[in-house]
Amino acid sequence: MRTENEIITLIKEKLNPLEVNILREQNMAVELKKDELVSGLNYLKSKGYSHLATISCVDWLEDNEFELVYHLFSYEDKINISVKTRIDRDKSKFVTIKNLWAVAQYYERDIHDFFGIEFEGNDDMEELILENWNDIPPMRKDFKTRDYVNKKFEWRDYDGQK
Repeated sequence: MRTENEIITLIKEKLNPLEVNILREQNMAVELKKDELVSGLNYLKSKGYSHLATISCVDWLEDNEFELVYHLFSYEDKINISVKTRIDRDKSKFVTIKNLWAVAQYYERDIHDFFGIEFEGNDDMEELILENWNDIPPMRKDFKTRDYVNKKFEWRDYDGQK
């Protein structure tokens, strides 16, 4: 069983992290350049981080970027690592990692549904949850919930006006 500091040493020796932080006991975050992310994930998997818990996304509207976060866990080390990278919001495409973890296919579909990110190499980007959705993805910060509800359901404002 390795400590967080031993994991940081491994990461710094083999990867080129932009940032590595211990968030709290048994929880770390690593930021990698987007072109180094897949090889970084592959390396961490080879070091025992074999469980992909989920993939999440953060919309940094003011920076015009999305941050993809891959949540890994090692049963041996008992440490969670969040591996992060940022991609351009206007060209929101990234490579799939389903060849590393088959379950990634579903997490990528979820992110595609809610943020509109395409995952090249994932041949199943069909809607997972938002069937027949016809607006910008709802988890993007530029999605206007009230405007959507008013348009979709002809909702009346609080003053009774359409």
